[in-house]
Amino acid sequence: MTEDRGAAGPYIEYDGLPVLHGSEVKLPLIHPYAPVEAGRYVTPGGGRLTIRKAEANAAHLRITLDHLGCPAQCTPEKDAAFRRLALAVEGYCVHAGCRHRPAFSDGVLRCFELRNGTLTLAAFVRAVLAIELGDLVPAGRIVKESEARFGPVRPLEGPDEEGQVEAV
Repeated sequence: MTEDRGAAGPYIEYDGLPVLHGSEVKLPLIHPYAPVEAGRYVTPGGGRLTIRKAEANAAHLRITLDHLGCPAQCTPEKDAAFRRLALAVEGYCVHAGCRHRPAFSDGVLRCFELRNGTLTLAAFVRAVLAIELGDLVPAGRIVKESEARFGPVRPLEGPDEEGQVEAV
């Protein structure tokens, strides 16, 4: 292990993954096929995944994926896949009458809102982890399922000034 005491450090290399904050090295490593429940995890691609109830709306789970310190997870291809997945899940929210904006932003911190009772948490988390590892197939299945039920996923424009995804 090596330490880098930056402004928010210390950051520590952990099991061949990108650096983690010293307080994060004891987080459990989430396995794509293990049961998924609320909590904070280290992902196979070196991110930090947090699953909790959304504060503003009890009908949703908020899932955040933090890739601080890992620019390899911020490629245009992965950003686009994460955006499409967020908008596909938003289809379930629109169908249920939710009025919130899709909770997603590009870059090192990605946030999603998943409506309880629509798509299983395990399927969503597996798709997120697969994108992180370069496999776009599971997320593609969710997009196709959403499009089959609710019509085409909204087209994307770039992020607005707050980093939120804007749709046309």
